[in-house]
Formats: sequence, structure tokens, C-alpha cells
Amino acid sequence: MDVFQQRILVAAQGYSELGLPDLALEELESLPSQQQLDPVVIETRLSVLMQARRWKDALPVGQELCRLVPEKSAGYIHSAFCMHELGNTSAAREILLNGPSALKAEATYHYNLACYAAKLGNLDEARAHLDVSFAMDKKLKDYALNDPDLDPLRIFPVSLSV
Repeated sequence: MDVFQQRILVAAQGYSELGLPDLALEELESLPSQQQLDPVVIETRLSVLMQARRWKDALPVGQELCRLVPEKSAGYIHSAFCMHELGNTSAAREILLNGPSALKAEATYHYNLACYAAKLGNLDEARAHLDVSFAMDKKLKDYALNDPDLDPLRIFPVSLSV
């Protein structure tokens, strides 16, 4: 990655963090077409689109990331989340389950599967994945307490207790 590309990526991330996704995307579009295919650029574009909650635009970018670097988990986790946000939780679950085995070593994988299972009414599966995610990253417990995707588990407060 050259200095020009690094500057563009930093500028895009800065604009995105400031809540200016259109400027962030303009920065990324200023890169030469060959650099547009760099997985780091694609992942940055995906991040910008997701921060802007542009799920429909983000999904194909996440899928492209999966195609380019199938061994990395980010594309699968983000594509699944976009699919879930678009209302197809069942497909989101399948994206994760069909991703690389390295996903299983990530707390976010298990947490998101817990959310998807809860939304789909599979409460035992949701609790099991939630337990694994908490064991891997205790900070997720705080997040889970207010996550609306886990509302179906609220009848079992022990599952979400800190």
C-alpha cells in the first residue's frame, strides 16, 4: 500500500467517524481503479456504508470481500449483519455458518449467531452461542443487556445477567 492510498484511507475513515459518509466514499472513489480492488479499500468502503446504515449498499461490498479474501472473517460477519438488518435473519445465519472455520474463534461470530437464533425463535441455540461469546469477550455482556435482538431471551434473565 503506497502513501497516497494510506492517506485516502485515513481521510475516508475520518470522514466516516465524523458522520460524513458521502465524503468518505468520495475519498475512496478517488483511488485508481486497480486500488479499488484492494481488500483493505473494500473493507473500508464496507465500514463506511455500515456506519451510515446503508445496508443494501453494504451487502454486495461485504460479499465481494468474502470472494476476495474467503479466509478472513470480516466479510462474513459484516455481510451477515447487513442481511439481518435487511430483514433476512435466516440468510444472515447461513452466511455465518458457511464462512471459514476461523470464524468460530471470534466472539462476534457467536454473539451474532445468538442474536439471529433469538430472532428466529431458537432460544436454546441463542443461549449456547451467547454463553460462548461471553466466555470469549466479557464486554459483550454489557452490550447484550440492551440489544433488542436478544429480547426473546429476556424471559430468561439469567442468560443475560452480568
